[in-house]
Amino acid sequence: MPYIDVMLVLLVIFMVTAPMITSGIKVDLPQANNHPIESKDMPAMVTIGKDGNIYLQYEDYKDNEPLSLEKLESVLSEAQKQAEQENKQLTVLVNGDKTRPYGEVVSLMASLQEAGLTQVGLLTEPLK
Repeated sequence: MPYIDVMLVLLVIFMVTAPMITSGIKVDLPQANNHPIESKDMPAMVTIGKDGNIYLQYEDYKDNEPLSLEKLESVLSEAQKQAEQENKQLTVLVNGDKTRPYGEVVSLMASLQEAGLTQVGLLTEPLK
């Protein structure tokens, strides 16, 4: 019976110290003035709508006209080349409707990467 008491005390000690071990190193971060992102540094937003059409929101393509995959690759590939001339990388965020098949979204992301875009991300909504 006394071993149970010892085990419970050790369990409590481990439960208290474990979060301290995993919290990492504390650092004081530098402060800086916040400023809005310049429009030329904004990521390109590619949306796959419920209807399966592809839309682009980036610089001149802010109207809601659907684009073909080939046109999308062409426009973003050209934008990537311009960004590389300025020693930057174009970031593309894919916003796929949750009713679209997973394969369509993955296929679109793969096509963008094959077109030379290396920074392709997927947008999601936070859990409620």
